[in-house]
Amino acid sequence: MTGSIRRIPFDLEGYSRRSQTGPCFICGIVNRDPSQPEEIVYDDGRHIGFLARFAALPGYVLVAPKRHIEHVVRDLDVEQFIDVMHVVRRVAVALEASVPCERTYLLSLGSRQGNAHLHWHIAALPPGVPYEQQQYHALMAENGVVEHTPEEAAALAAKIRQALHAQH
Repeated sequence: MTGSIRRIPFDLEGYSRRSQTGPCFICGIVNRDPSQPEEIVYDDGRHIGFLARFAALPGYVLVAPKRHIEHVVRDLDVEQFIDVMHVVRRVAVALEASVPCERTYLLSLGSRQGNAHLHWHIAALPPGVPYEQQQYHALMAENGVVEHTPEEAAALAAKIRQALHAQH
């Protein structure tokens, strides 16, 4: 992709196995499980936003309702959907203020077979990524995940939190 992104290989098979047989990773983050030490960037008591552990792009955040719900249409009424989308937009705006960004991708992924807890992916596409390496290609962990130190993740999370605070 771009020369400045340090990538490491991603164990897709292990990830799939954990996603399908392990406990809900988002519930673990919500409950502050020490095995889920993600950097929290947003928490309003009803929703949570955190840096993705296996980020396909620098500045990749997940946003989820804290309550374990699984379906974006059936499990949310209109007000709840609007509330979570408001959070997604706020976090996306803060992310764009925190990392170089040509475009922001928003997706809700997961299934009942794995990663069932409803969540949105917010990913900042860096400027200069060749077109054929954008869109789904840019989001696929199979192409490697961003290598970062805990200190780099903490600094990015702090920058996003600061941008969120500046929105008020």
